[in-house]
Amino acid sequence: MDWLHGLILGIIQGLAEFLPISSSGHLTIGQELFNVGGEENLTFDIVVHFATVLSTIIVFRKQLKGLVKGFFCRGMNKEKDYIFKIFVSMIPILIVGLLLKDHVEKLFATDFIKEHTGNPLLVVGIMLMITAALLIFSEWSTARQNALPTKQSGGQESADDLKEEKAPIKYWQAFVVGIAQAIAVFPGLSRSGSTIATGLLVKVKKSAIAQFSFLMVIIPILGEAFLSLLKSLAEASNSVAIDGQRTSVLPLIVGFFAAFISGLFACRLMVNLVKKVKLNGFAYYCAVVGLLCIVLPYVLK
Repeated sequence: MDWLHGLILGIIQGLAEFLPISSSGHLTIGQELFNVGGEENLTFDIVVHFATVLSTIIVFRKQLKGLVKGFFCRGMNKEKDYIFKIFVSMIPILIVGLLLKDHVEKLFATDFIKEHTGNPLLVVGIMLMITAALLIFSEWSTARQNALPTKQSGGQESADDLKEEKAPIKYWQAFVVGIAQAIAVFPGLSRSGSTIATGLLVKVKKSAIAQFSFLMVIIPILGEAFLSLLKSLAEASNSVAIDGQRTSVLPLIVGFFAAFISGLFACRLMVNLVKKVKLNGFAYYCAVVGLLCIVLPYVLK
């Protein structure tokens, strides 16, 4: 990998991490096109993922500051309630990460897929098509819900009802969105697209789901990056010689800043887009790219 590959892949990671088009899928596509995939670029993946987490922290710094400040106050408050919901959303990804992640990575590695299907991007293409379907269905469901007449209550609403209505997301909704995040470990299945679409399907308001979707991933990605770094260091220490294909320092630096800057742009953009526009455009894009990933490798043989 050279610095130009690092620049392009870093931009792809930064944009695709927040836009509902799958960063893992696009990184896989980019690495296949540049022929730079494989275990030797594990460190690069860790670095660019850390860069996008850092951009999330920068964009939501005020909200995070408020959550941390409220968490250390006495008694229960809305900040603690929100953080507890984030913890609830992390349960599914924790289970998958501890029990299934290595198996999923081996099963859906491009070399393994290519060996059995002749197309290293087949799974990525299928998952991008699923992402497209999920985005379209969530927008259709949201439009249908908004078209339904609001129920008029004959009695006075209780304090608990009003409190539940004002909550940006409920505990059961947080858990369901967390399940969507855990399922999105498959390459090509967009994490942000899956969590935002699932949030909309379980009737979380658009104004709330984008922020929750991006905040809920901070700890899992940092944890995954830390574990992957330990794995990379262990493999490096067991290696007798340095492989010439290993990622050098320059692509790591260029990739980090490219992912960070493009991540800042994409994160702010996505928060506004979810609130104001439909996600169908991203769905059509995922469908086209997914179809190309499925068909082109066979056509170009």
